[in-house]
Amino acid sequence: MTDTGKQTLPRHRVLAKVVGELKPGYADILTPDALLFLADLERRFGRQRRNLLEDREDRQDRFDYGEFPTFLPETAHIRSGMWEVDPIPAALRDRRVELTGPVDRKMMINALNSGAKMFMADFEDASAPSFDNMIQGQINMYDYAHGNLSLHDEAKGKDYTLNDKTATMLVRPRGWHLTEANVTVDGRPMSASLFDFGLHIFHNGTELAEKETGPFYYIPKLESHLEARLWNDVFNFAQTFVGIPHGTIKSTVLIETLPAAFEMDEILYELRSHITGLNCGRWDYIFSYIKTLRNHKDFVLPDRAEVGMDKAFLRAYSLKLIETCHRRRAHAMGGMAAQIPVKNDEEANAIAFAKVRADKEREVLAGHDGTWVAHPALVPVAMEVFDEHMPLPHQILRKQVNPHVPESSLLSPHKGNITEAGVRTNISVGIIYIAAWLTGRGAVPIHNLMEDAATAEISRSQIWQWIRHGAKVELEDGSKTKLTSTLFDQIFAEEIEKLEDEMTASQYRKGQYDLAAEIFKKTATSVDFVDFLTLPAYQQLLKLS
Repeated sequence: MTDTGKQTLPRHRVLAKVVGELKPGYADILTPDALLFLADLERRFGRQRRNLLEDREDRQDRFDYGEFPTFLPETAHIRSGMWEVDPIPAALRDRRVELTGPVDRKMMINALNSGAKMFMADFEDASAPSFDNMIQGQINMYDYAHGNLSLHDEAKGKDYTLNDKTATMLVRPRGWHLTEANVTVDGRPMSASLFDFGLHIFHNGTELAEKETGPFYYIPKLESHLEARLWNDVFNFAQTFVGIPHGTIKSTVLIETLPAAFEMDEILYELRSHITGLNCGRWDYIFSYIKTLRNHKDFVLPDRAEVGMDKAFLRAYSLKLIETCHRRRAHAMGGMAAQIPVKNDEEANAIAFAKVRADKEREVLAGHDGTWVAHPALVPVAMEVFDEHMPLPHQILRKQVNPHVPESSLLSPHKGNITEAGVRTNISVGIIYIAAWLTGRGAVPIHNLMEDAATAEISRSQIWQWIRHGAKVELEDGSKTKLTSTLFDQIFAEEIEKLEDEMTASQYRKGQYDLAAEIFKKTATSVDFVDFLTLPAYQQLLKLS
C-alpha cells in the first residue's frame, strides 16, 4: 500500500506499539506510518478523552443523588441562535433506508448490494472487538475504498462481488469509553475510537474524498456536546494530515444516551462543519435511560416488549430530534427495526414484516428523513413505506406541525407490566448474546430479533433495576411478588438448565455459556451499577483470543 498526499510524520517519534498477535495481512494495515499517525492521535486527544470520561462519572454522581438531565443554561444562546449545519453532500442527501451490520467481508458485500441507500459498517455494537475482527474489518474498508472488495467462498464455490450501484458506506468506530488493548501508546492501551477512525481515515480518506463517497462516519454513545467538540477537533486534525479540504468528513451522531438528548442543538453546533444529522439510536437510548435514572424508583420500566417508540420518553425523544434537526437543516434519522425474516414460518414472518412496516410508517409520518433495518430482506419493506410518504430525498424543508415537546416528557417512563416471562427473556437473551460475543459474533439472531450489545445491555440493566427497586413481577400463575435476589437466582438457574438441555455438553462448553452467564449475573446483580457490560466482557475476550 502506498499512500500519497499525506503529511509525513517525523520518524524519531515513537510508533504506537502492537502488543496483540500479528497475523498475515495485518502489516498492510498496521504500517509504520499508520502506527505513527495512531500514536499522534492518541497523544493529541487521549488525555481530553479521559477527562471527558471523568466528567461522565461526575455527572452520573449528581444524577444518582437527585439531579436530573436538563437543558443547559450556559448554552441557551446556541439553542436560540439562528444557525445551520453546513450543506449536505450529494452522496448523503437521500438516506431513506440504511442497513447496518458488522464488518464481516461477505456481510459487507451483501449489505452494499442490498438496495439500501446507505450501509453502516459497524465496528461497535454489531461487532465483537477481537483484534482479528477489527483488523479484518479495516482490510475490508481498505479494499472497498480502493475498488477491490470481493470474496471467493471455496466451500460454496461462490464469488461475491459488488454491483455497479451500491449503497454509500458509513463507518461507525467504537465509543469514547472503549480502548484497544492490542495497541498501546506510551504503555497505555489507546482509545478504540481513535484506533478505528485513525486507521480508516489514514488509509482511505483521500481515495473516498476523490470519489466524493466519503469519508463518512456514525459517531456512537456521546453524552455531551464537549465530547462532540473533541470529535470535531479530531476531524480537523485528520483532514489536514491526509490532505483533504476542511469539512470533507461528514458524520451522523447517534443520540443514544439520555444526557445527549438534552444537548442535541449543541452537538450539531459543535460539529456543524462535519455533521449531516442525528439518529434515534433507540436500543442504547433505553439502556441509557435505565442507567442514568437507576437510583430513582419512579423511572422503573416494564418488560422491554412494552417499551415502544410510540409513547412516553421514546416518543418525545423522537419528536424532539426531528424538530431540532430540521431547524438546523440536518437529517433526522429514525432507528433500528430489530425484526428479521423468520424461515419456514409464514405466519411469524408476516407478523415480523408488519411490525417493521408499522414502525417505518410511524417514523416517516412523524417527519424522519430515513430509517434503519437489520436485515437485507427488510430493505424493500422500509423503502416502500418511505417512497410512498416521502417522494423527495428528505423532509428537512417540509412544513409540519408536531406537538410541542416539553422537557418533562423526555423523562416520562413507560407504564406496563413486569412479568416472569420478561425476566426469563432478559436472562436468556443476555446470556446467549454474551456467549456469541465472546466467540466473535456481535450481531446475533435470537427469538426472531437481531440482537446486539445494546439489547444485551437492556436485558441486564432491567434485571438490575427491578431487583434494586423491588419491582413487582407477575408470575406465570397470575400472582405478583417482588423480584428478589433469591427469586432471580432461581429463575436464572432454570434458564441455564434450559440452555444446557438445548445443546450437547461440548457445544455448551465451546460456546462459552458458563462464562457468559457469569458476566451477565455479575453485571445484573452487582451492588454498584457496571457502566457497560462490554468492559468486563472485553477483558475475557482478550483472554480467549
